[in-house]
Amino acid sequence: MVARHDQTTDPELLAALLQARRGTAFFARKLNELSDAELDGDSLLPGWTRRHITAHIGYNARAIARLVEWAVTGVETPMYASTAVRDHEINFGATLSPIALRHLFDHSAVHLNVEWRDLPEDAWHHTVRTIQDREVPATETVWMRSREVWMHAVDLDNGASFRDIPVPVLDRLLKDITGAWHTRGTDTGLLIKVTDRDLAFGNATSASPTVVSGPLASVVEWAAGRGSAGVTAVDGAAAPVAVPAAAKWI
Repeated sequence: MVARHDQTTDPELLAALLQARRGTAFFARKLNELSDAELDGDSLLPGWTRRHITAHIGYNARAIARLVEWAVTGVETPMYASTAVRDHEINFGATLSPIALRHLFDHSAVHLNVEWRDLPEDAWHHTVRTIQDREVPATETVWMRSREVWMHAVDLDNGASFRDIPVPVLDRLLKDITGAWHTRGTDTGLLIKVTDRDLAFGNATSASPTVVSGPLASVVEWAAGRGSAGVTAVDGAAAPVAVPAAAKWI
């Protein structure tokens, strides 16, 4: 049997697909390390157990696959009918038996991967719409999935950390989060310095901005609202509490 390959030949897109697939494999590994009983344990997200995280990742793959189908057929297939429907779906998924929950993750991940693989080169540039009502090219679905699997692998609270997330993913996560802060106007007077990457983000409009610094993985962890270890204010004091762009990516 002849092996099936991605139809796209764009090197940047292929690299992004590889990153998303590696993130899916990483999430799968951290999930499979958990016993069925441990699925009932708390995640790093308030109000969500590991079951909720797993259900979210499973249904998210299905939702993104609908956008990919939209791109190839031209028939509008939204991610979700509404945010309420999405939330209900996650809460229902969290009640599934352990084997059904694990199958949800496995099967939905394979389905999304097949949809990506079989998407024609030109269809990757077709426009779809996210649940936040953003119109984006189908290429954006790869990043949408990548950030989900890498971030939520950490949220399973099973030994994964932001230091396990590849640098390109961390870079873009930080840009996404600080960009969301800027759009909301919540970054005024804040300057973020990434000490191991010689990067700076923020909107330091005041004469004495609040300067937060630390290595990239620690800064992203702090900005995402997951912890502040390794991040300090400019004078060595504890970093201020971050205002997460979105604790639960959608």
